[in-house]
Amino acid sequence: MFVNRKAPHGTIYALEALEVVLISAAFDQDVSLAFLDDGVHQLRQGQDAKALGMKNFAPTFRALDDYDIDKLYVEAESLAQRGLSAEELIVPVQVVDRERMSALMAEQDVVMSF
Repeated sequence: MFVNRKAPHGTIYALEALEVVLISAAFDQDVSLAFLDDGVHQLRQGQDAKALGMKNFAPTFRALDDYDIDKLYVEAESLAQRGLSAEELIVPVQVVDRERMSALMAEQDVVMSF
């Protein structure tokens, strides 16, 4: 499972995480993604990073389906704290509460946090 906790812009973490996810899937790894804290903003529709001099890479998340990555989990509490809903995200996700997210992480063979 790849855990995304960082905002999409301002650091390289979010983009690097997405690249590692796609590479892992290309090598037939069973990939799960979790979005917590400011990481939920990575999936937000309508991002505009031009003022930061960065490219908006959020549309790349749509490629996850092409790599058979369909286990995307977003922590409900993180969404709520940031005033977001699942309908505002660029790809379909499973919204789970903090307790369920913890259980999902415990089930994984490997957890990588970005």
